[in-house]
Amino acid sequence: MTYEEFLDEVTTLLTELYDMADDAAIKLVMDAQAADYFVTHDDQPELRTFAQAKKEAVALYDARQKKTQTQQKQQQRLHQQRVQKKR
Repeated sequence: MTYEEFLDEVTTLLTELYDMADDAAIKLVMDAQAADYFVTHDDQPELRTFAQAKKEAVALYDARQKKTQTQQKQQQRLHQQRVQKKR
Protein backbone atom coordinates (compact mmCIF):
# COMPACT_ATOMS: atom_id res chain seq x y z
CA MET A 1 0.00 0.00 0.00
CA THR A 2 1.14 3.56 -0.51
CA TYR A 3 2.27 5.77 2.35
CA GLU A 4 -0.99 7.75 2.16
CA GLU A 5 -3.06 4.56 2.19
CA PHE A 6 -1.11 3.38 5.22
CA LEU A 7 -1.86 6.60 7.10
CA ASP A 8 -5.51 6.31 6.10
CA GLU A 9 -5.58 2.75 7.44
CA VAL A 10 -4.05 3.81 10.76
CA THR A 11 -6.66 6.58 11.01
CA THR A 12 -9.50 4.20 10.16
CA LEU A 13 -8.30 1.70 12.75
CA LEU A 14 -8.22 4.38 15.44
CA THR A 15 -11.88 5.15 14.75
CA GLU A 16 -12.86 1.48 14.65
CA LEU A 17 -10.82 0.12 17.56
CA TYR A 18 -11.23 3.03 19.96
CA ASP A 19 -14.43 4.67 18.78
CA MET A 20 -12.56 7.92 18.21
CA ALA A 21 -14.19 10.67 16.23
CA ASP A 22 -12.83 11.04 12.71
CA ASP A 23 -11.42 14.50 13.46
CA ALA A 24 -9.60 13.27 16.58
CA ALA A 25 -8.10 10.28 14.76
CA ILE A 26 -6.98 12.44 11.85
CA LYS A 27 -5.39 14.94 14.24
CA LEU A 28 -3.58 12.18 16.12
CA VAL A 29 -2.13 10.73 12.90
CA MET A 30 -1.25 14.17 11.52
CA ASP A 31 0.48 15.16 14.77
CA ALA A 32 2.46 11.91 14.72
CA GLN A 33 3.38 12.49 11.11
CA ALA A 34 4.50 16.06 11.90
CA ALA A 35 6.70 14.63 14.67
CA ASP A 36 8.30 12.29 12.09
CA TYR A 37 6.77 9.20 13.69
CA PHE A 38 6.10 7.63 10.28
CA VAL A 39 9.41 8.44 8.56
CA THR A 40 10.52 4.80 8.47
CA HIS A 41 7.18 3.79 6.98
CA ASP A 42 7.67 6.30 4.20
CA ASP A 43 11.20 5.02 3.54
CA GLN A 44 10.46 1.30 3.89
CA PRO A 45 7.44 0.07 1.91
CA GLU A 46 7.58 -3.33 3.65
CA LEU A 47 6.38 -1.59 6.84
CA ARG A 48 3.18 -0.45 5.18
CA THR A 49 1.00 -3.46 5.92
CA PHE A 50 -2.39 -3.86 7.55
CA ALA A 51 -0.79 -5.66 10.50
CA GLN A 52 1.71 -2.83 10.98
CA ALA A 53 -1.07 -0.24 10.68
CA LYS A 54 -2.89 -1.93 13.55
CA LYS A 55 0.29 -1.93 15.67
CA GLU A 56 0.82 1.75 14.97
CA ALA A 57 -2.79 2.62 15.76
CA VAL A 58 -2.49 0.85 19.11
CA ALA A 59 0.85 2.53 19.86
CA LEU A 60 -0.46 6.00 19.00
CA TYR A 61 -3.59 5.52 21.09
CA ASP A 62 -1.62 4.18 24.06
CA ALA A 63 0.81 7.10 23.89
CA ARG A 64 -2.11 9.53 23.77
CA GLN A 65 -3.71 7.89 26.80
CA LYS A 66 -0.45 8.03 28.78
CA LYS A 67 0.02 11.69 27.88
CA THR A 68 -3.52 12.48 28.98
CA GLN A 69 -3.05 10.63 32.27
CA THR A 70 0.22 12.45 32.94
CA GLN A 71 -1.42 15.81 32.27
CA GLN A 72 -4.31 14.95 34.60
CA LYS A 73 -1.89 13.97 37.38
CA GLN A 74 0.03 17.21 36.94
CA GLN A 75 -3.18 19.23 37.13
CA GLN A 76 -4.21 17.36 40.30
CA ARG A 77 -0.84 18.11 41.92
CA LEU A 78 -1.12 21.79 41.04
CA HIS A 79 -4.63 21.92 42.43
CA GLN A 80 -3.52 20.24 45.66
CA GLN A 81 -0.62 22.67 46.02
CA ARG A 82 -2.95 25.65 45.58
CA VAL A 83 -5.39 24.27 48.12
CA GLN A 84 -2.58 23.72 50.64
CA LYS A 85 -1.27 27.28 50.13
CA LYS A 86 -4.70 28.70 50.90
CA ARG A 87 -4.83 26.90 54.24
